[in-house]
Amino acid sequence: MPIEILPGFREFYPENCFERNFIFEKMRQICRSFCFSEYDSPILEPLELFTEKSGEEIASQLFNFVDRGGRAVALRPEMTPAVARMIGSKIHALKRPLKWFSIEENFRYERPQKGRLRSFYQLNVDIFDEKGIHADAEVIALAVTIFRSFGLTADDFHVRLSDRNLWTFLLRGLAVPEFLTANVLSIIDKMERESSEESVKKLNALNLEGTRLLENIEIFQAICTVDDLEKFLRTTLKDLDDEMVLRLDQLRLLLARLEHFGLASFITLDFGIVRGLAYYTGFVFEIFERFGKSRALAGGGRYDDLVEKFGYSKTAAVGLAIGDVTLGNVLAERHLIPTFDPIADLFMIFDSQTEALAMGDAYNLRERGFAINYVLKNDFSLDKQFKQAAKARWIAYYTNGQEDIILRNVVQRKDYPIHRSEIASYL
Repeated sequence: MPIEILPGFREFYPENCFERNFIFEKMRQICRSFCFSEYDSPILEPLELFTEKSGEEIASQLFNFVDRGGRAVALRPEMTPAVARMIGSKIHALKRPLKWFSIEENFRYERPQKGRLRSFYQLNVDIFDEKGIHADAEVIALAVTIFRSFGLTADDFHVRLSDRNLWTFLLRGLAVPEFLTANVLSIIDKMERESSEESVKKLNALNLEGTRLLENIEIFQAICTVDDLEKFLRTTLKDLDDEMVLRLDQLRLLLARLEHFGLASFITLDFGIVRGLAYYTGFVFEIFERFGKSRALAGGGRYDDLVEKFGYSKTAAVGLAIGDVTLGNVLAERHLIPTFDPIADLFMIFDSQTEALAMGDAYNLRERGFAINYVLKNDFSLDKQFKQAAKARWIAYYTNGQEDIILRNVVQRKDYPIHRSEIASYL
């Protein structure tokens, strides 16, 4: 019986690898244009690296086991804990600014479905040790630039921008106990995906009568301008302390910075976004398709406490992640991935008398960076050779053991009688 691939994993045939590499090359190009440096870390990590960040329950979602040394280990489900460890362990020795990115394979043991697999690649982009909103703006601008580089426009996607701090201020003003804030934010995060009845049931279970919590949450979620936000907060909370006023100013500055980049048409202020992970500490965002299936394409935000959580110095951080599965689906549906068509720079056609000359030229041309192809079988049939040469840009026709050859430009259908030493200059 044939051995089949495991559920939730992918095989990359050449055409699939071409598509994957096309996406990765665009990502790398944009990250480097923003002066981010690439890094990597082990694919197998101590299990506690992930349970420390997300709690013991995360173990059930991981490929984890005990190795021969008795260590509890796991295939990484994400890069953030590893990069937090890397930054924290050498924070005082690393050269600023700390703008890093990685494209790595991750693994999660969950039910495979469209857009979510057990093995997937993800771009991670992070800025460390920068508290100001300019770092948040830089990460968001980079994300938008990546999507635009594939040919997607403001009609295709938008950035839904929110702020966990403002949510926390609101809940505090509504007399929600601090120990319940995380619970409420978790419920809010799922409201878009759950029925209203389920959300109400969860809020009622917290026994927060008298706060008009659900009503205020729904109003807050519907706000889409900073002026309306400030008006709502002043009306609801009666008085804004200095911390809240400063936060509103920071939100205005962030939006202004993004507008300076020319990205205002991509940004939607949307307090329905909270981001479920508890380690986020400030501005958060998710990138969605604007219409149609409205799939989530990316997400990120500020997480200033995570490095410290791993036992290192407190270090400001903001980052984003873009998975390859959903993005690849979106680009394929919009026909924005080039067609796989491996083309040689030059195809050599030769006979037994010129084989040695052609092989010597092939070796030298490949050393100079040209893609050279020819028939591998010891078959000098011209018909077979010309048939395989159809996908080359140029054809070199060696004949009669001579140093002179015919070089054909396939696109222009033009022949050049030249000495074989001139091939490189024509290519």
